[in-house]
Amino acid sequence: MKKLLQGIVDFREKVQPAYRETFARLALGQSPDALLIACSDSRVVPNLFASSDPGDMFVVRNVGNLIPPCGEDGISIFDKSEAAAVEFAVEQLKVKDIIVCGHSECGAHMAVLRGTQGLSGNLRSWLRHAEPSLYKMHSGPHFECRHLAPHNQLSQLNVLQQLEHLRTYPSVRQAMDQGTLQLHGWWFDIANAEVLAWEPTLNRFASIDRELAQVILQRLDH
Repeated sequence: MKKLLQGIVDFREKVQPAYRETFARLALGQSPDALLIACSDSRVVPNLFASSDPGDMFVVRNVGNLIPPCGEDGISIFDKSEAAAVEFAVEQLKVKDIIVCGHSECGAHMAVLRGTQGLSGNLRSWLRHAEPSLYKMHSGPHFECRHLAPHNQLSQLNVLQQLEHLRTYPSVRQAMDQGTLQLHGWWFDIANAEVLAWEPTLNRFASIDRELAQVILQRLDH
C-alpha cells in the first residue's frame, strides 16, 4: 500500500499536469479503439507494453483472460459481467478490434492443468471456461507450440479458444460480418518482455516486431 500511495503522489506531482487536458477531454466521453481482454496477473501491464494512452483501450481483466460463451439466444449461459462488457464495447463504444491477451506462467492455467478439484468453489467454477482449451490440448494442438512448457501451451490454446467464445456473441458476429470488427489473439512472454500475436499464415504466435506489425496493419486495411 505504501508503494501505491507514493505512486499516486508522484503521479499528482509529476505526471498529472501533462495529462490534465487529456483527462478533461475524456471526462466528456470515451471512444476507445479496442477492447482488450487480459488476465488479472500483476505482471501483465497492457498499457505499458502497448504504450497506450488513457482512452485508447476498454479493458476487461479476470483470472485466466476468460470469456464465457453465449447461448443461442444471445445471453451468456454463465457469468454476466464479461458478457456485459463485450456487448457494451461492441454495441455502445463501437470498438473496431477485440484482443484476447494471454501470458506465460499463468497461474490459472497451471491450476487447470493440475486439476481444479482442490480449489475454492468460485475459482473452480470460473476456471471451467478454460476446460475446452484443456480438451483441445489433450487431443493435440494443431499449431506450433510444442516447444513450450505444458502450461504455456495451454495458455496459448486458451487465447484461441476465447476468440471462439467471443464469436458466440450475436453483436460480435454481426459487427464482424459487417466488416467493422476484427478479433486478435496476443500472448505476453513475461520472461522476455515480448508480445506475440497469433499469425494464421505462420500457424503460431509470433513476436510483434516492426515487420509483423506492418503485416497486421495491412490486413486491417483490407
